Amino acid sequence: MAWPTNDANIVTTNLDAGTDSPAAARADLKTALDELANVINGRNQASGVAGLNASSKISATQLPDEINSSASTDLTLDPTTGKVIIEDVAKLTPQTRANLYARSDLEDGLIAMASDGDSTVDTPVYYAGGVWRYFSDNTEVSAT
Repeated sequence: MAWPTNDANIVTTNLDAGTDSPAAARADLKTALDELANVINGRNQASGVAGLNASSKISATQLPDEINSSASTDLTLDPTTGKVIIEDVAKLTPQTRANLYARSDLEDGLIAMASDGDSTVDTPVYYAGGVWRYFSDNTEVSAT
């Protein structure tokens, strides 16, 4: 059964007054209970909702392989601890130095993988003080 997409199947017309007919309300109650069953059965199902495990966490099997933010919106991870932990390896897609400097969203604290353009040497860099800098010695990365 499909996860409900709106509340159109929940009709209270025959349920909102003491004078309403129980016979007329029966069909409305049955439809509403069918929708409730869809909610319950939609847990951990495609097009449903991810359930929480015994630790009140979403199980890894219910997490998507990719998370995309909406158009022109940054994706923000904001843990209450102030720290994001990556347990294994983070992969940064290399960008040429010219592409890094051409970005319109430059601000201190950005991290990237700079390519020299020929795909032979990619180096991690960070943005600080108006320039991209190498981690290794804090020197400025040239734009070309």
